[in-house]
Amino acid sequence: MKFFNELLIGLFVLGMVGCASTGPANLPPQTGFGAGEASVLVDAYKMDVGDMVQITVWKNADLSVEEPIRPDGMVAVPLVGDIMAAGIGPEELAANIERKLSNYVKNPNVTVILTSLEGHMFLSRVRVTGSVGANTALNYHQGMTVLDAILGAGSVSLYADANRTKLHRRTEQGTESYDIRVKDILENGDMTTNVYLMPGDIITVPERAF
Repeated sequence: MKFFNELLIGLFVLGMVGCASTGPANLPPQTGFGAGEASVLVDAYKMDVGDMVQITVWKNADLSVEEPIRPDGMVAVPLVGDIMAAGIGPEELAANIERKLSNYVKNPNVTVILTSLEGHMFLSRVRVTGSVGANTALNYHQGMTVLDAILGAGSVSLYADANRTKLHRRTEQGTESYDIRVKDILENGDMTTNVYLMPGDIITVPERAF
């Protein structure tokens, strides 16, 4: 009977621990690329000189290009010629190219993806600090996830309390902090909190309390 009671207590404790690690996390809203819209990740981002853009015209590989925005703010697109890219978002650029291409291509479908944000190098970096291989600032790229950033910082250290990782993001309402369970991502393959990042995000990994 004593053994049975101890077994029940043990199962209860394990259940409580499991609930603590698998309960709902406070996650950031996913927009753009994370929500399935490949043309835009950050709706408010305005492209600048030096940003690298990949312009893809569906079923027209010859019209697809990847190049930086020139000092005059333009990019060159086959058939379209020079078109202004600086000061607008990727989605707006895609729409402008589609409109001009419609004179040559029937129902063009254009996607614009930012592959490097050199024009806003400092603001676009993602920083990883705390109990990681090395505190680091990584150049942001479209589709970048928490796992990408953690691996870029040399993964977590031996003494990291990885499931208490926080993602800090500047929003219109101020700085918001979100729950990231890096241990679950790395060890259990649970990608629930492997969210898409935004330029300027900061990831902090705390150490375990001994």
